[in-house]
Amino acid sequence: MPDSTMPSPPPDAPRGLALLGATGSIGTQTLDVVRLFPDAFDVRALTCGANVERLADQVREFRPARVAVGSEEKARELRALLPDVDVAIGVGEEGLCDAATGPDVDVVMAAVVGFAGLAPVLAALRAEKTVALANKETLVVAGRLVQDVLARHDDAHLLPVDSEHSAIFQCLAGEAERSVEEVVLTASGGPFRARPADTFGEITVEEALDHPNWSMGAKITIDSATMMNKGLEVIEARWLFDLGVDQIQVLVHPQSIVHSMVAFTDGAVKAQLGIPDMKVPIQYALSFPARWAAPHERLDWTELTRLDFERPDTDKFPCLRLAFDALDAGGTAPAVLNAANEAAVELFLDEKIPFLDIPRLIERTLGRTTTGEASSLDALSTADRAARRSVKELAAAPSN
Repeated sequence: MPDSTMPSPPPDAPRGLALLGATGSIGTQTLDVVRLFPDAFDVRALTCGANVERLADQVREFRPARVAVGSEEKARELRALLPDVDVAIGVGEEGLCDAATGPDVDVVMAAVVGFAGLAPVLAALRAEKTVALANKETLVVAGRLVQDVLARHDDAHLLPVDSEHSAIFQCLAGEAERSVEEVVLTASGGPFRARPADTFGEITVEEALDHPNWSMGAKITIDSATMMNKGLEVIEARWLFDLGVDQIQVLVHPQSIVHSMVAFTDGAVKAQLGIPDMKVPIQYALSFPARWAAPHERLDWTELTRLDFERPDTDKFPCLRLAFDALDAGGTAPAVLNAANEAAVELFLDEKIPFLDIPRLIERTLGRTTTGEASSLDALSTADRAARRSVKELAAAPSN
Protein backbone atom coordinates (compact mmCIF):
# COMPACT_ATOMS: atom_id res chain seq x y z
CA MET A 1 0.00 0.00 0.00
CA PRO A 2 1.21 3.59 -0.63
CA ASP A 3 2.31 5.70 2.33
CA SER A 4 -0.95 7.47 3.29
CA THR A 5 0.94 10.29 5.01
CA MET A 6 2.27 11.64 1.72
CA PRO A 7 0.43 12.76 -1.42
CA SER A 8 0.28 10.14 -4.15
CA PRO A 9 0.40 11.59 -7.67
CA PRO A 10 -2.53 10.52 -9.82
CA PRO A 11 -1.62 8.54 -12.91
CA ASP A 12 -3.62 10.43 -15.52
CA ALA A 13 -2.84 13.63 -17.40
CA PRO A 14 -3.35 17.04 -15.73
CA ARG A 15 -6.94 18.21 -15.60
CA GLY A 16 -7.74 21.74 -16.70
CA LEU A 17 -9.30 23.44 -13.66
CA ALA A 18 -11.50 26.53 -13.49
CA LEU A 19 -11.91 27.76 -9.92
CA LEU A 20 -14.90 30.06 -9.47
CA GLY A 21 -14.67 31.89 -6.16
CA ALA A 22 -10.93 31.43 -5.78
CA THR A 23 -10.39 33.84 -2.89
CA GLY A 24 -13.09 32.48 -0.57
CA SER A 25 -12.85 29.68 1.97
CA ILE A 26 -13.58 26.83 -0.46
CA GLY A 27 -11.48 28.45 -3.17
CA THR A 28 -8.37 28.80 -1.03
CA GLN A 29 -8.73 25.25 0.29
CA THR A 30 -9.13 23.99 -3.27
CA LEU A 31 -5.79 25.56 -4.12
CA ASP A 32 -4.31 23.84 -1.06
CA VAL A 33 -5.38 20.54 -2.62
CA VAL A 34 -3.92 21.59 -5.99
CA ARG A 35 -0.61 22.30 -4.25
CA LEU A 36 -0.62 18.73 -2.93
CA PHE A 37 -0.99 17.40 -6.49
CA PRO A 38 0.76 19.89 -8.76
CA ASP A 39 1.04 17.37 -11.60
CA ALA A 40 -2.69 16.56 -11.49
CA PHE A 41 -4.07 20.00 -12.32
CA ASP A 42 -3.49 22.82 -14.74
CA VAL A 43 -5.24 25.89 -13.31
CA ARG A 44 -6.77 27.57 -16.37
CA ALA A 45 -9.15 30.09 -14.78
CA LEU A 46 -9.57 31.86 -11.44
CA THR A 47 -12.36 34.24 -10.39
CA CYS A 48 -13.31 36.42 -7.46
CA GLY A 49 -15.79 39.14 -6.65
CA ALA A 50 -13.69 41.84 -5.04
CA ASN A 51 -10.55 40.51 -3.33
CA VAL A 52 -8.22 41.32 -6.19
CA GLU A 53 -5.13 41.52 -3.97
CA ARG A 54 -5.44 37.84 -3.06
CA LEU A 55 -6.42 36.96 -6.64
CA ALA A 56 -3.28 38.68 -7.93
CA ASP A 57 -1.14 36.52 -5.65
CA GLN A 58 -2.94 33.40 -6.92
CA VAL A 59 -2.47 34.45 -10.54
CA ARG A 60 1.26 34.88 -10.02
CA GLU A 61 1.49 31.42 -8.46
CA PHE A 62 -0.75 29.41 -10.80
CA ARG A 63 -0.55 31.42 -14.05
CA PRO A 64 -4.10 30.87 -15.37
CA ALA A 65 -5.02 31.93 -18.88
CA ARG A 66 -8.19 33.72 -17.72
CA VAL A 67 -9.56 35.45 -14.64
CA ALA A 68 -12.82 37.18 -13.85
CA VAL A 69 -13.76 39.78 -11.26
CA GLY A 70 -16.98 41.40 -10.13
CA SER A 71 -16.74 44.84 -11.74
CA GLU A 72 -14.84 46.99 -14.22
CA GLU A 73 -13.34 48.89 -11.29
CA LYS A 74 -11.94 45.67 -9.83
CA ALA A 75 -10.66 44.67 -13.27
CA ARG A 76 -8.66 47.91 -13.44
CA GLU A 77 -7.29 47.32 -9.94
CA LEU A 78 -6.25 43.79 -10.85
CA ARG A 79 -4.55 44.88 -14.06
CA ALA A 80 -2.59 47.47 -12.08
CA LEU A 81 -1.44 44.72 -9.72
CA LEU A 82 -0.37 42.48 -12.64
CA PRO A 83 1.28 44.80 -15.17
CA ASP A 84 3.77 42.14 -16.26
CA VAL A 85 1.40 39.14 -16.39
CA ASP A 86 -0.31 38.03 -19.61
CA VAL A 87 -3.82 37.07 -18.44
CA ALA A 88 -7.27 37.79 -19.89
CA ILE A 89 -9.54 39.58 -17.43
CA GLY A 90 -13.33 39.15 -17.65
CA VAL A 91 -16.01 40.96 -15.68
CA GLY A 92 -19.26 39.99 -14.00
CA GLU A 93 -21.52 37.13 -15.02
CA GLU A 94 -20.15 37.03 -18.56
CA GLY A 95 -16.62 36.72 -17.19
CA LEU A 96 -17.67 33.91 -14.85
CA CYS A 97 -19.33 32.00 -17.68
CA ASP A 98 -16.30 32.44 -19.93
CA ALA A 99 -14.05 31.14 -17.16
CA ALA A 100 -16.28 28.10 -16.65
CA THR A 101 -16.57 27.13 -20.31
CA GLY A 102 -13.07 27.53 -21.72
CA PRO A 103 -12.08 24.75 -24.16
CA ASP A 104 -9.04 23.97 -21.96
CA VAL A 105 -11.22 23.41 -18.86
CA ASP A 106 -12.14 19.88 -17.78
CA VAL A 107 -13.30 20.48 -14.19
CA VAL A 108 -15.07 23.49 -12.70
CA MET A 109 -14.94 24.06 -8.96
CA ALA A 110 -18.09 26.14 -8.41
CA ALA A 111 -17.44 27.99 -5.14
CA VAL A 112 -19.13 31.33 -5.82
CA VAL A 113 -21.47 32.04 -2.92
CA GLY A 114 -25.17 32.65 -3.55
CA PHE A 115 -27.40 33.17 -6.58
CA ALA A 116 -24.46 34.62 -8.53
CA GLY A 117 -23.07 31.10 -8.91
CA LEU A 118 -26.06 29.77 -10.86
CA ALA A 119 -25.41 31.10 -14.39
CA PRO A 120 -21.80 29.86 -14.66
CA VAL A 121 -22.77 26.40 -13.37
CA LEU A 122 -25.51 26.12 -16.00
CA ALA A 123 -23.07 27.36 -18.65
CA ALA A 124 -20.44 24.81 -17.59
CA LEU A 125 -22.92 21.93 -17.68
CA ARG A 126 -24.14 22.97 -21.11
CA ALA A 127 -20.49 22.98 -22.20
CA GLU A 128 -20.33 19.39 -20.86
CA LYS A 129 -17.84 20.06 -18.10
CA THR A 130 -17.53 18.20 -14.82
CA VAL A 131 -18.76 20.56 -12.10
CA ALA A 132 -17.65 20.11 -8.50
CA LEU A 133 -20.50 21.94 -6.79
CA ALA A 134 -19.73 23.91 -3.63
CA ASN A 135 -22.48 26.43 -4.40
CA LYS A 136 -25.56 24.87 -2.81
CA GLU A 137 -27.74 27.77 -3.92
CA THR A 138 -27.53 26.53 -7.52
CA LEU A 139 -29.66 23.47 -6.73
CA VAL A 140 -31.76 25.26 -4.13
CA VAL A 141 -32.85 27.84 -6.67
CA ALA A 142 -32.78 25.84 -9.89
CA GLY A 143 -32.74 22.13 -9.09
CA ARG A 144 -35.23 21.22 -11.80
CA LEU A 145 -33.47 23.38 -14.38
CA VAL A 146 -30.09 21.84 -13.56
CA GLN A 147 -31.48 18.32 -13.82
CA ASP A 148 -33.01 19.15 -17.21
CA VAL A 149 -29.64 20.41 -18.46
CA LEU A 150 -27.89 17.27 -17.19
CA ALA A 151 -30.46 15.08 -18.95
CA ARG A 152 -29.69 16.80 -22.27
CA HIS A 153 -25.88 16.69 -21.96
CA ASP A 154 -24.55 13.19 -21.40
CA ASP A 155 -20.93 14.28 -20.88
CA ALA A 156 -21.81 16.85 -18.20
CA HIS A 157 -21.34 15.70 -14.61
CA LEU A 158 -22.24 17.20 -11.23
CA LEU A 159 -20.30 16.13 -8.14
CA PRO A 160 -21.07 17.36 -4.59
CA VAL A 161 -18.50 19.21 -2.49
CA ASP A 162 -20.52 20.03 0.63
CA SER A 163 -19.30 17.63 3.31
CA GLU A 164 -22.80 16.27 3.94
CA HIS A 165 -23.62 15.63 0.29
CA SER A 166 -20.17 14.22 -0.37
CA ALA A 167 -20.80 11.81 2.52
CA ILE A 168 -24.10 10.69 1.01
CA PHE A 169 -22.49 10.39 -2.42
CA GLN A 170 -19.78 8.13 -0.97
CA CYS A 171 -22.32 6.03 0.95
CA LEU A 172 -24.32 5.47 -2.24
CA ALA A 173 -21.35 4.17 -4.23
CA GLY A 174 -22.23 0.74 -5.60
CA GLU A 175 -25.78 0.80 -4.26
CA ALA A 176 -28.96 0.28 -6.28
CA GLU A 177 -31.00 3.46 -6.68
CA ARG A 178 -34.20 1.97 -5.25
CA SER A 179 -32.48 0.58 -2.17
CA VAL A 180 -32.43 3.93 -0.35
CA GLU A 181 -34.99 4.40 2.40
CA GLU A 182 -33.82 7.78 3.65
CA VAL A 183 -30.78 10.00 4.02
CA VAL A 184 -29.79 11.67 7.27
CA LEU A 185 -28.07 15.04 7.02
CA THR A 186 -26.10 15.86 10.14
CA ALA A 187 -25.82 19.39 11.51
CA SER A 188 -23.39 20.72 14.09
CA GLY A 189 -26.11 22.90 15.58
CA GLY A 190 -23.88 25.93 15.09
CA PRO A 191 -22.70 28.26 17.86
CA PHE A 192 -26.14 28.57 19.49
CA ARG A 193 -27.23 24.95 19.81
CA ALA A 194 -27.19 25.11 23.61
CA ARG A 195 -27.94 28.82 23.99
CA PRO A 196 -31.37 29.64 25.48
CA ALA A 197 -33.80 30.90 22.84
CA ASP A 198 -34.86 33.83 25.03
CA THR A 199 -31.35 35.30 24.62
CA PHE A 200 -31.32 35.19 20.81
CA GLY A 201 -32.33 38.84 20.64
CA GLU A 202 -28.92 39.73 22.09
CA ILE A 203 -26.81 37.77 19.57
CA THR A 204 -24.04 39.81 17.97
CA VAL A 205 -22.44 39.40 14.56
CA GLU A 206 -19.17 38.41 16.23
CA GLU A 207 -20.90 35.65 18.21
CA ALA A 208 -22.71 34.35 15.14
CA LEU A 209 -19.44 34.16 13.18
CA ASP A 210 -17.76 32.03 15.86
CA HIS A 211 -18.50 28.51 14.57
CA PRO A 212 -17.42 25.72 16.95
CA ASN A 213 -16.23 23.20 14.31
CA TRP A 214 -15.91 24.51 10.76
CA SER A 215 -13.92 27.29 9.08
CA MET A 216 -16.22 28.86 6.48
CA GLY A 217 -17.03 32.17 4.85
CA ALA A 218 -19.16 34.76 6.66
CA LYS A 219 -22.44 34.10 4.85
CA ILE A 220 -22.30 30.32 5.29
CA THR A 221 -21.28 30.71 8.94
CA ILE A 222 -24.34 32.87 9.64
CA ASP A 223 -26.47 30.30 7.80
CA SER A 224 -25.09 27.67 10.15
CA ALA A 225 -25.98 29.82 13.15
CA THR A 226 -29.61 30.08 11.97
CA MET A 227 -29.62 26.48 10.64
CA MET A 228 -30.66 27.81 7.24
CA ASN A 229 -27.49 26.16 5.94
CA LYS A 230 -29.03 22.78 6.78
CA GLY A 231 -32.32 23.80 5.24
CA LEU A 232 -30.59 24.71 1.98
CA GLU A 233 -28.77 21.38 2.11
CA VAL A 234 -32.09 19.56 2.43
CA ILE A 235 -33.26 21.15 -0.82
CA GLU A 236 -29.92 20.45 -2.47
CA ALA A 237 -30.08 16.78 -1.41
CA ARG A 238 -33.55 16.44 -2.93
CA TRP A 239 -32.15 17.30 -6.38
CA LEU A 240 -28.72 15.70 -6.11
CA PHE A 241 -30.10 12.30 -5.15
CA ASP A 242 -33.67 12.44 -6.55
CA LEU A 243 -35.32 12.09 -3.15
CA GLY A 244 -38.77 12.83 -1.81
CA VAL A 245 -39.14 15.30 1.05
CA ASP A 246 -40.10 12.42 3.35
CA GLN A 247 -36.79 10.67 2.57
CA ILE A 248 -34.64 13.44 4.08
CA GLN A 249 -34.05 13.72 7.81
CA VAL A 250 -31.88 16.18 9.75
CA LEU A 251 -30.14 15.32 13.01
CA VAL A 252 -27.99 17.61 15.13
CA HIS A 253 -24.59 16.02 15.73
CA PRO A 254 -22.41 18.51 17.65
CA GLN A 255 -19.11 16.67 17.13
CA SER A 256 -19.35 16.96 13.30
CA ILE A 257 -17.59 13.60 12.90
CA VAL A 258 -20.42 11.74 11.14
CA HIS A 259 -20.91 13.87 8.05
CA SER A 260 -24.13 12.16 6.93
CA MET A 261 -25.78 8.74 6.70
CA VAL A 262 -27.88 6.68 4.31
CA ALA A 263 -30.46 4.17 5.53
CA PHE A 264 -31.34 1.34 3.17
CA THR A 265 -34.51 -0.67 2.70
CA ASP A 266 -33.03 -3.78 4.35
CA GLY A 267 -32.33 -1.90 7.59
CA ALA A 268 -28.61 -1.30 6.99
CA VAL A 269 -27.15 2.18 7.53
CA LYS A 270 -23.94 3.56 6.03
CA ALA A 271 -22.20 6.60 7.47
CA GLN A 272 -19.16 8.57 6.34
CA LEU A 273 -16.96 9.83 9.18
CA GLY A 274 -13.96 12.11 9.35
CA ILE A 275 -12.36 15.15 10.93
CA PRO A 276 -14.19 18.41 10.05
CA ASP A 277 -11.93 19.40 7.13
CA MET A 278 -13.35 20.64 3.83
CA LYS A 279 -10.19 19.69 1.95
CA VAL A 280 -11.25 16.03 2.11
CA PRO A 281 -14.57 16.40 0.19
CA ILE A 282 -12.95 18.98 -2.09
CA GLN A 283 -10.23 16.49 -3.00
CA TYR A 284 -12.69 13.64 -3.51
CA ALA A 285 -14.76 15.72 -5.94
CA LEU A 286 -11.59 16.60 -7.86
CA SER A 287 -10.14 13.09 -7.87
CA PHE A 288 -13.36 11.09 -8.39
CA PRO A 289 -13.65 8.20 -9.05
CA ALA A 290 -10.19 7.69 -7.56
CA ARG A 291 -9.02 8.32 -4.01
CA TRP A 292 -5.60 9.90 -3.71
CA ALA A 293 -3.47 9.40 -0.60
CA ALA A 294 -2.99 12.72 1.18
CA PRO A 295 -1.78 13.96 4.57
CA HIS A 296 -5.13 15.30 5.80
CA GLU A 297 -5.77 14.95 9.52
CA ARG A 298 -6.98 11.50 10.64
CA LEU A 299 -9.50 10.55 13.29
CA ASP A 300 -7.94 9.42 16.55
CA TRP A 301 -10.29 6.64 17.60
CA THR A 302 -8.82 6.53 21.10
CA GLU A 303 -9.90 10.15 21.63
CA LEU A 304 -13.39 9.66 20.13
CA THR A 305 -15.36 8.78 23.25
CA ARG A 306 -18.91 9.60 22.13
CA LEU A 307 -21.11 10.57 19.19
CA ASP A 308 -24.28 12.49 20.08
CA PHE A 309 -27.41 12.97 17.97
CA GLU A 310 -30.60 14.92 18.64
CA ARG A 311 -33.55 16.24 16.71
CA PRO A 312 -33.32 19.88 15.64
CA ASP A 313 -35.52 22.41 17.44
CA THR A 314 -37.42 24.14 14.62
CA ASP A 315 -39.10 26.52 17.07
CA LYS A 316 -35.69 27.75 18.12
CA PHE A 317 -34.33 27.59 14.55
CA PRO A 318 -37.32 28.32 12.27
CA CYS A 319 -35.16 28.68 9.15
CA LEU A 320 -34.96 24.90 8.90
CA ARG A 321 -38.75 24.65 8.91
CA LEU A 322 -39.02 27.41 6.32
CA ALA A 323 -36.71 25.49 3.99
CA PHE A 324 -38.82 22.35 4.23
CA ASP A 325 -41.93 24.48 3.59
CA ALA A 326 -40.35 26.04 0.48
CA LEU A 327 -39.30 22.65 -0.84
CA ASP A 328 -42.82 21.34 -0.31
CA ALA A 329 -44.31 24.40 -2.09
CA GLY A 330 -41.99 23.93 -5.08
CA GLY A 331 -41.79 26.21 -8.11
CA THR A 332 -39.91 29.43 -7.37
CA ALA A 333 -40.51 29.21 -3.60
CA PRO A 334 -36.97 27.88 -2.93
CA ALA A 335 -35.56 30.75 -5.03
CA VAL A 336 -37.55 33.22 -2.93
CA LEU A 337 -36.33 31.53 0.26
CA ASN A 338 -32.72 31.70 -0.89
CA ALA A 339 -32.84 35.33 -2.02
CA ALA A 340 -34.64 36.46 1.13
CA ASN A 341 -32.05 34.68 3.23
CA GLU A 342 -29.12 36.19 1.33
CA ALA A 343 -30.60 39.68 1.71
CA ALA A 344 -31.42 39.23 5.40
CA VAL A 345 -27.99 37.80 6.23
CA GLU A 346 -26.34 40.74 4.47
CA LEU A 347 -28.39 43.16 6.58
CA PHE A 348 -27.43 41.30 9.75
CA LEU A 349 -23.72 41.27 8.85
CA ASP A 350 -23.98 45.03 8.25
CA GLU A 351 -25.60 45.30 11.72
CA LYS A 352 -28.79 46.79 10.26
CA ILE A 353 -31.13 44.13 11.69
CA PRO A 354 -30.99 41.87 14.77
CA PHE A 355 -30.35 38.14 14.51
CA LEU A 356 -34.00 37.22 15.09
CA ASP A 357 -35.08 39.32 12.11
CA ILE A 358 -33.38 36.92 9.69
CA PRO A 359 -36.09 34.21 9.93
CA ARG A 360 -38.83 36.81 10.42
CA LEU A 361 -37.98 38.62 7.18
CA ILE A 362 -37.65 35.35 5.27
CA GLU A 363 -41.03 34.08 6.46
CA ARG A 364 -42.80 37.36 5.73
CA THR A 365 -41.22 37.51 2.27
CA LEU A 366 -42.34 33.96 1.50
CA GLY A 367 -45.84 34.98 2.55
CA ARG A 368 -46.03 38.10 0.40
CA THR A 369 -44.07 37.09 -2.75
CA THR A 370 -45.95 35.43 -5.59
CA THR A 371 -44.35 32.15 -6.63
CA GLY A 372 -44.59 30.52 -10.02
CA GLU A 373 -42.98 27.84 -12.17
CA ALA A 374 -39.19 27.56 -12.01
CA SER A 375 -39.07 27.02 -15.75
CA SER A 376 -36.25 29.32 -16.83
CA LEU A 377 -33.34 31.38 -15.57
CA ASP A 378 -35.38 34.53 -16.28
CA ALA A 379 -38.23 33.32 -14.07
CA LEU A 380 -35.82 32.49 -11.27
CA SER A 381 -34.04 35.85 -11.62
CA THR A 382 -37.38 37.66 -11.41
CA ALA A 383 -38.31 35.76 -8.24
CA ASP A 384 -34.86 36.45 -6.79
CA ARG A 385 -35.13 40.22 -7.38
CA ALA A 386 -38.65 40.39 -5.98
CA ALA A 387 -37.62 38.60 -2.79
CA ARG A 388 -34.63 40.89 -2.24
CA ARG A 389 -36.82 43.97 -2.70
CA SER A 390 -39.31 42.55 -0.23
CA VAL A 391 -36.69 42.04 2.46
CA LYS A 392 -35.37 45.58 2.07
CA GLU A 393 -38.88 47.03 2.21
CA LEU A 394 -39.87 44.99 5.24
CA ALA A 395 -36.62 45.80 7.05
CA ALA A 396 -37.11 49.50 6.42
CA ALA A 397 -40.76 49.55 7.48
CA PRO A 398 -41.39 51.21 10.87
CA SER A 399 -43.44 48.21 12.02
CA ASN A 400 -40.61 45.72 11.48
